[in-house]
Amino acid sequence: MSMSQAQTMPSMPAHAPAAGAFGRTLLIGVIAFLTVVDLFGTQAILPALARSYWVSPAAMGLAVNASTMGMAVAGLAVAYFSRRIDPKRGILANLTLLAVPTALLAIAPDLASFATLRIVQGLCMAAAFTLTLAYLGEHCSAADAAGAFAAYITGNVASNLFGRLFAAGLADHFGLAPTFCGLAVLNLAGALFVTFGLTHTTPVTVHVSASRSPLATWTEHLRNPRLRAAFGIGFCILFAFIGTFTYVNFVLVRPPIALDQMTLGLVYFVFLPAIGTTLMAGRVVQRFGTQPALWGGLGLAALGLPLLVLPSLPAVLAALTFVGIGTFFAQATATGFVSRAATTDRGSASGIYLASYFFGGLVGSAVLGQVFDRLGWPACVAGIAVSLGVAALLALRVR
Repeated sequence: MSMSQAQTMPSMPAHAPAAGAFGRTLLIGVIAFLTVVDLFGTQAILPALARSYWVSPAAMGLAVNASTMGMAVAGLAVAYFSRRIDPKRGILANLTLLAVPTALLAIAPDLASFATLRIVQGLCMAAAFTLTLAYLGEHCSAADAAGAFAAYITGNVASNLFGRLFAAGLADHFGLAPTFCGLAVLNLAGALFVTFGLTHTTPVTVHVSASRSPLATWTEHLRNPRLRAAFGIGFCILFAFIGTFTYVNFVLVRPPIALDQMTLGLVYFVFLPAIGTTLMAGRVVQRFGTQPALWGGLGLAALGLPLLVLPSLPAVLAALTFVGIGTFFAQATATGFVSRAATTDRGSASGIYLASYFFGGLVGSAVLGQVFDRLGWPACVAGIAVSLGVAALLALRVR
């Protein structure tokens, strides 16, 4: 089969149990959950890790979020090779391999080893994540695309909540090493879901010229002002999200709030409302358009920022709820928009978007970590506000 012909990619056949709207949504959400559970679960045990390695919050935050460096690199790699990768095999291989560095984190002897393993985790997570987004982009109709992407991001939201609870509970009762072994088991469960949930069938066709190089396709994406704006929005969203949910952990375990490890895990029930609201993103985009949906999500996240600096647990919980709902809603909207706005090779467009998104998380972790250590939490929150404001300005180009 030539490159000018339609590529063969996995799809869910009409007779499969996942063919129904609920079954498809559930499958997409579960795969998303098990793909990125390592990214978020580890953040719930940041204070315990900082004590274990005897390092500062900024150093531990950067090491934990080093996974976003691997995710950015993998996003670009998948964008370059997307036309040559069978999505099902790629997703399956990466989720299986992901269990290896996850388990090895249990015996990482120092911070440098820990950070290196997190980078390897990021490579596997982002490759699986990007291939799944490409799969959705090619196999969902225009009417279903926004809802399918919202379902995938909803699984991402669920991993934020239940992944953190899972990690915090294991760390509190059994210690750090069993926590990473438990997360490795979840990675293997994700591989099983891909094995039995995705099948090889005739896809929605996508035509790619054999004469065009991947770099030529990238150039076309980057010349598209709507896609450039979406890439920048993705950068800003994870910059703000990582800055908030990494360093707030240290605020919550210090006086006057002073939570213990298990209670800190329970804080992340703040993500529960976002599971429902993110699923609504597709319908909101269909009714009001991408730009109003983005502004709504970003505005809701910004609404919570003043509450983050109050020395009150209820105020901080309310703030985290607003930030969680707003950033995940904006992420679901932007992710679906990239697939619709790409004029060719949606897989590579999704890869570039995710590289921008995860690079934003890495930069946010590094920059806001230094701000937190040197200037304190209120200055860190101000940096988060700037990032959300830049994203709102970029949304002017997204129509």
